[in-house]
Order: sequence, then structure tokens, then C-alpha cells
Amino acid sequence: MFPIFTKKQLTTLRIFLEDTGFYRIPLTKLATGHYKFTAKINNCKGSFILDTGASTSCIGIDRIEQFSLLNEDSEIKAAGAGAINMETQIARNNMFSVKKLSLTETDFILFDLSHVNEALAQASEKAIDGIIGADLLKRYRAVIDYGRNCFYLKINR
Repeated sequence: MFPIFTKKQLTTLRIFLEDTGFYRIPLTKLATGHYKFTAKINNCKGSFILDTGASTSCIGIDRIEQFSLLNEDSEIKAAGAGAINMETQIARNNMFSVKKLSLTETDFILFDLSHVNEALAQASEKAIDGIIGADLLKRYRAVIDYGRNCFYLKINR
């Protein structure tokens, strides 16, 4: 049996997380059921889906110039959302920021996200620039609050 929290207790959870160094990031729920948020990579704004099922964070390979990425070849093959065995590149040591939160030395896998954006377009949603996955979520001890449409990342102090 799961406990039922009162509104006051949920507010307390937010205060507790923020008081212990977590940074709150709002999410927007899409028609597809995905959760999207806005962030910057190397000081350039973009739209990202939060995906706990994605093992690594990635950016569309067509966004290399937009985010000023220094890309290099990668041995990693990408798969997911109906696509398999896709060629990838990697961009290392990038600045990932959301509002006042800045995370340095962030790596991203680069590959073709057109299949993801086609699925979003079929649901009348705008294209995304990338996907934030489990690598970043684990590194910053993410806490996802689906009830409040937000997530928290732990700031290393």
C-alpha cells in the first residue's frame, strides 16, 4: 500500500529537496505522454525530452552547429523508438544549463532523431533537439515528480 500525502507534505518534499541542494526543473507533458523541458547547451536554447528509458543523453546530429558541438566519431550504435543500429558521433565536455543551474563536462551522443520528431509531428507536437537520459539523471541524482510535472537534479556542492 502506498502512503497518501497531503498537499502540505508534498510542499515539504519540495522544500526538503531544494534545501538539500536539488534544483527544480518544470516539465511540460506532451500529447504523446512524453515530458519536455527547455534547456541550453553551450548557451544555445533547445527543447529536450526527459527519458528514463534512454541509457544516454543525445542530441540530433543535425543540431551540431546550433549547439556549437565539437563532434568526433563514436563506436556506439544507437537503437530505440523503432530505429536500430544507427551510426553515432559523440560531443564531449559541453555546458548543459537550465535557468540558473549549469552542469559542466556533459557528454552527448549525436545521431539522427528524425524518427522521434516524425512521431511527435504525428501527434501535432513540435520537434525536439535532444533527449536527456539515464546517464545525466543518475549523475545528478534525479528525482522525478510526475504529480507536479517537474524533476530535480542534485547540485554538487
